[in-house]
Amino acid sequence: MKLSAEEIKKIVLSTMVFFMLLYCYKNMMLDDLNQRENHAHETIDSLTPQISDAQKQINRTEVLKLKAPADNEVLDQIKAMIPPGEPVAWFPPRMTDFLKRQGIEKSSVHQGSLASDKVLPGFKRIGWSIDLPRTEFFQLAIAIAGLENEEPLIEITSLQIDESADNLQFQHAALNVNCIIKDEKR
Repeated sequence: MKLSAEEIKKIVLSTMVFFMLLYCYKNMMLDDLNQRENHAHETIDSLTPQISDAQKQINRTEVLKLKAPADNEVLDQIKAMIPPGEPVAWFPPRMTDFLKRQGIEKSSVHQGSLASDKVLPGFKRIGWSIDLPRTEFFQLAIAIAGLENEEPLIEITSLQIDESADNLQFQHAALNVNCIIKDEKR
């Protein structure tokens, strides 16, 4: 079977059109799809760490939700231990009575600094200085141990003991303590 010149031209032209279509499909459509696919993979790869961080945050939140009732119970216990009213009205008499029960008759309590508590939201720490002009060392040691055991909201931050020049049996002591109080603004 012999093909005529006209048929050969048609075949060559059809082949050229086919390859042109193939070229256009590859360059104009397929490359664009490949670029989109590569961009989608890059976006997915960049979001993967964010997704894992978000999942970790969700897990931490779930743990906090499980711990919340116990933490709220502790906060309620702390609130119940704090007397009502202003601390300047109840803290000095409370410390004076405590020290008298420990056998230390003379004491003076002065208010110091006030700062928000970083660990307990909704609470503040108020500083107090307690001056004991005349105390025996062992009485003071027992009183400090008792204070730490009986008053869980009080933290002793510093202690200074000076000897008395006139009587070596007695010492002068100064305590600095922090006490947790409610933050009335919350």
